[in-house]
Amino acid sequence: MMGTLYLVATPIGNLGDLSSRALEVLESADIVAAEDTRVTGSLLKKLGMEKKLVSYYEHNASMRSGLLLSRLEAGDCVALVSDAGTPAISDPGEDIVARCIEKNIPVIPVPGPCAFVCALTVSGFSTKRFTFVGFLSAKQGERKKELEAYCHATETLIFYEAPHRLLKTLSDMKEILGAERRVSVSREITKKFEEHIRGTISEVLAHFEEHGVKGEFVIVAEGGTKAESDLNALSLEEHLEHYLALGNSKKDSIKLVAADRNLPKREVYAHFID
Repeated sequence: MMGTLYLVATPIGNLGDLSSRALEVLESADIVAAEDTRVTGSLLKKLGMEKKLVSYYEHNASMRSGLLLSRLEAGDCVALVSDAGTPAISDPGEDIVARCIEKNIPVIPVPGPCAFVCALTVSGFSTKRFTFVGFLSAKQGERKKELEAYCHATETLIFYEAPHRLLKTLSDMKEILGAERRVSVSREITKKFEEHIRGTISEVLAHFEEHGVKGEFVIVAEGGTKAESDLNALSLEEHLEHYLALGNSKKDSIKLVAADRNLPKREVYAHFID
């Protein structure tokens, strides 16, 4: 008999959010595979449990997957957990899940807390269509390229960010997505100092520059408008013609094109004044 891989969601701050089903699965599991055994060990201690813990994180996932698969094939049940929230979201859980599916090993989700879902629901932005991006690159050049890929998206965008990069990321969003794009930044969800800061990117950036940055963050950005998306699908020449046809001067039209596309005015000006 094959064992079962359980994906167990754990609290993101409030122990009361752990479901009774999650407790049952953790109690019955032969092995608990954890992103950080110290964090999970502390959680299990609070729950009065002593379990066999195996570390399973980004840099040892390929090696540990083989061990866990052999135990699952031998009939053991494995509970996979992240440090907080739902496993396989912005952690290497997807690898072991895919390999279990290939080997017809049952994979069962045990639902529970998920930070990005919480942040999305309290943002006030559309939940009909959204894209969960996760963590952007730590390198500014790559981060800007990643943001550029989403700058014309009309759906709600969701990002995770570490405290030491929050200001840099918001600054890059201001440049790429536009200073007036609305965002909701949630921190310390379900914890004592939970906070949700809403406003334009400029306003939210100014808030954190003034009050400092502490905690783990989820950034939810409102999607762009369809009109913005349609205009930016045009060539630069067609975009310029759009504003000239509305009676704007060439100089003012160039400024409007640059603003729409979040490009430096001198770059757009140089394109047309060659």
